[in-house]
This record gives sequence, structure tokens and C-alpha cells, in this order.
Amino acid sequence: MRPPPHLAAAPSAVAAHAGPSRRRPRHRGATTTTSAAVDCCRVAALACLLAAGAATALLTFSLPASPISASATTRAGFAGKLSVTDRQPPPPPMTRNLSAPPARATPPPPPPPSPPAVRRRKREPSYWRMAPEEALRYAKREIRDAEPVIDDPDLYAPLFKNVSQFKRSYELMERILKVYIYQDGRRPIFHTPPLSGIYASEGWFMKLLKESRRHAVADPTKAHLFYLPYSSQQLRLTLYVPDSHDLRPLSVYLRNFVRGLANKYPFWNRTRGADHFLVACHDWGPYTATAHRELRKNTIMALCNADSSEGIFTQGKDVSLPETTIRTPKRPLRYVGGLPVSRRSILAFFAGNVHGRVRPELLKHWGNGQDADMRVYGLLPARVSRRMSYIQHMKNSRFCLCPMGFEVNSPRIVEAFYYECVPVIIADNFVLPLSEVLDWSAFAVVVAEKDIPDLKRILEGIPLRRYVAMHGCVKRLQRHFLWHARPIKYDLFHMILHSIWLSRVNQMEIDG
Repeated sequence: MRPPPHLAAAPSAVAAHAGPSRRRPRHRGATTTTSAAVDCCRVAALACLLAAGAATALLTFSLPASPISASATTRAGFAGKLSVTDRQPPPPPMTRNLSAPPARATPPPPPPPSPPAVRRRKREPSYWRMAPEEALRYAKREIRDAEPVIDDPDLYAPLFKNVSQFKRSYELMERILKVYIYQDGRRPIFHTPPLSGIYASEGWFMKLLKESRRHAVADPTKAHLFYLPYSSQQLRLTLYVPDSHDLRPLSVYLRNFVRGLANKYPFWNRTRGADHFLVACHDWGPYTATAHRELRKNTIMALCNADSSEGIFTQGKDVSLPETTIRTPKRPLRYVGGLPVSRRSILAFFAGNVHGRVRPELLKHWGNGQDADMRVYGLLPARVSRRMSYIQHMKNSRFCLCPMGFEVNSPRIVEAFYYECVPVIIADNFVLPLSEVLDWSAFAVVVAEKDIPDLKRILEGIPLRRYVAMHGCVKRLQRHFLWHARPIKYDLFHMILHSIWLSRVNQMEIDG
């Protein structure tokens, strides 16, 4: 059988290169037979080589791709192609030191500590599918069972009575709360409050709530709260007869307005006004609600004049509203800021109108330059203001005195926060602003009216370390008492709205 042409050509090529033979064969037939045998042997050898190569390739591809599993022959064949790092060094010779004691078995290293279990975030329900009162009951349970706050850069825990519950309540307010604003009521008493002066809080709150896309809702059936958008300041300017000392026309006007709402809409009658609220900052704000029994008893009132002794403000239901002075509505934060403790050379400062029962007593003991450390004046004298203005006095004082006037509230409390001065509050029966959530002992000093003669001793008795901590709290608290043209998280607009929301949530009854 003849080999294939490509195999049979090999001997011919070899013979061609070998050149002519020196010895001639004696017999022609033997030469032919010998040549054929040689060709068959070469073919057989080539076939063996091909078979061996195929077997080697098959073995190589069938084994795992590891340098250790390769055979010694394969390694030798590919030694020239491997890098230095691919070659495994030979193992060291095994020797035994007979004089040395046997080595103890090394215990295995302890397993690494398992990472703390990540608590799965509780899935929030679809609040928009809940009925308003169902959502409020859910919120009350969640606030009661709030998880502890470990670290939150936006909240400074010492400022709050319970920072965990506040944070959870605030989160739920942002997600749940919807407020319906009545469009009824004639201007300017309704819908047009002032944005400047010492009663500007009611104006800024109304303005920002109306502009809120998150909380203001056009469908009253979706609302959790209903807002009576009147201005106590505008009510006084419009209806009060000067020097009459008669506030009844103001309260009668508001009473008739509420009666009109109850006759026109079904919402007041469902809860007898418990899910309604008003915001009034003028001193007469509480007295505008006295002619309507349900309004006074059930409605949530956010009042600057939060006096617990008059029987109008109900602590737990009503909210103490901070009284803020806005000098420039377009730039409400124009003068905010203060000096460090080391540059505050004045112990205590007050200047203002002398009226009410507290301020005359304050000037009697500390006014008229009786003590250089206690800068207490009536209206700031021109000779003094030329050297240092009212705001500069507050920024250079360690303590800013905030005595009540005709009523318990005073805008100097918030001014003290603006200028980073620790407020000293002198007003018995005053429910402090936002006291539902804030711990006032961390950043303010409350002095009883009877202790005015000992005022300097009380203030000097506060250790420097304690004062520095209080000053730091005032600086951190400042952000919660600022008005912004566009509200930001945890600012004064949201703090007031949160206190109103929390008052309504606490009214809910839940099982357990």
C-alpha cells in the first residue's frame, strides 16, 4: 500500500540532499526492497510521533489549568516560555533537630468577628391610601416606639428632650402631613399678614405654608389639619377702636367667621374644631378666640403670648410661638451672627420700653449705670448708642436679659439666638417657645421675678465651663429659629409646623 503523497515525498527529499552513493548495490531487486522497508519505517515513526503529540495535547487540555498539575515532561518542554515568577522553587529539605523539643501545634487563628447585623429598614406604608385619622394613629405609635438616634449631623441631641422621638416625628410629618387652607375671609384680616416688625412670625408662617407644595393641599378630604388664615395684628389694626380698651369686637368677628365655616363646610363639625389651628403673634391673639367656646377649647392655637395663668393657653394642646423681629423682609437674616466668648466683655444687657410689672423692677435694681457689668437701660440713650448700637450690645454680651413687658412674651429671646447670646428669661407663667421638643435648660437661664435683686449673683454663679456649653448650644440652636425665603429642613417654619402636627398626633387614641 502506497503512503500518501505528502508522506512519500519525505524520503525523496532526504535522498536528494544526501547526494550520490559511493557504493553501488550488487543486485537491483535488493535495493528496491530495502528502500521500501526504510520508507515504511519512516512512515511508522512519523505516525507514532503524530499520535504521541495528539495524546499529549489531549492530556494537557483535559487536566485543570494549574502549574502544579502539569507533568515534568510538559514543564521541561515549556521551561523556556515561562517567566521567572511562574517557576515554583524546590521545597527545602526536611531535617529534624533531635535536640530540640517537639514543636507544639499552632492553634488556628480565631475567626474574624462577624459584622453587626444590619437591621432591615421598615417598609413604610402608603400614607396616601390611609384615612387621615388612621395615618395620625400610625404616626403616634411610630413616635412612641422610635428607634434611638445614634448620630445625626443635622440634630444636636442636648437641645432636645428626646431627639429620637423628635426625629421620627419630623420624618413622619414630612411624609404624611397635609393642610387645607380656607380661602374664605375678607382681606386684610385674612390672607395678608405683615412680614416685618415684632409680630412677623404669623405672617411668615402663613406665607410659607401657602407656598408649600409638600404640605398645602387643595382637596380638604385629604387634609389632616385645617388652617384658619387670619392675622391677629391685622384684626387689631382694622377693628380695634383706639383707647377703647374693648377687645370684644375682635373676638366676635372671629367667632362669626368660624360659624360661617361650620355652616358652609362639614369639616369643623366632624371634630368640633380639634383638627383646626390658628397662628397669632400679637399680644391680643389669645383674646381673639374667647367668644367661641369650641374655638377656645378644642382648636390648636399657636400663640406668642403663651401665658399659662390666664386660662386661655392650654399646655399640651396649644403651641408657644416664637416672637421674631424682622427688620428687612427681603433680608430676614441680615444681622445674624455673634462674637466668640472671649470677646464678650459685658456680663448682661437690656434696653427697651419700661412697661409691665417686671421691667421697672429690673431698672430699679440694675439701671442707670449702677453696675458696669450690668448694662440695663430703658430706651438706649443716644450717648451710648453712638459708641455701640443695640445689636452690637447683644453681640458683646454674655447674657441678654429678656424680661416680660405687658405680656409674658418677648422678641428678645429670638434676638438673643440670632446674636449668639445666652437668653435670661424673666417672666413667670411663660410657656417657653417650642417647649414640646426643646430642652431650654441647655441654652437659657430662667430667673423668677422675685429673684431680680439677686440677678448678678445668679449669673456670676454659672461656671465658665457651663456657660461655654450653653453658648455652644445657642449657636447650634440658631438654625431652628431662622426664617428663610424658601424653607429648609429644621428651620423655624418647619419647627412651628411640627409642633402643631405633634399636638394633633398626641390627641389620637391608640390601643396599647
